[in-house]
Amino acid sequence: MLKIYCYSRCTTCKKAVKWLEDNNIAHETIDIKDNHPDEDELRKYYAISGLPLKRFWNTSGIQYREMELSKKLPEMSEDEQLALLASNGMLVKRPLLVGEDFVLTGFKEDEWTAKLVQR
Repeated sequence: MLKIYCYSRCTTCKKAVKWLEDNNIAHETIDIKDNHPDEDELRKYYAISGLPLKRFWNTSGIQYREMELSKKLPEMSEDEQLALLASNGMLVKRPLLVGEDFVLTGFKEDEWTAKLVQR
């Protein structure tokens, strides 16, 4: 079953969950603030995704801006970035959709359709 890490106040997350429901796609919704992925899970998701690590950051989030991560991340190793991501679910791009053999960050309907509906 798919896992979707969401934040309850995020309108994009709400759209993503509604899209899954409208397309009759079974999923487990996980609150990213209270039950965010740990470092091992993030490492696994990053490896499966094939995406650059920067796609896992919630660059529009308050914590990201307050911590001035746009300036700090280029100087950090992947290990340091993954540890920091794992420390606070609000730093992670959401929704984070995790399947058996894929991971998608953010909600882009065409990307989700290609991955989940047109299989």
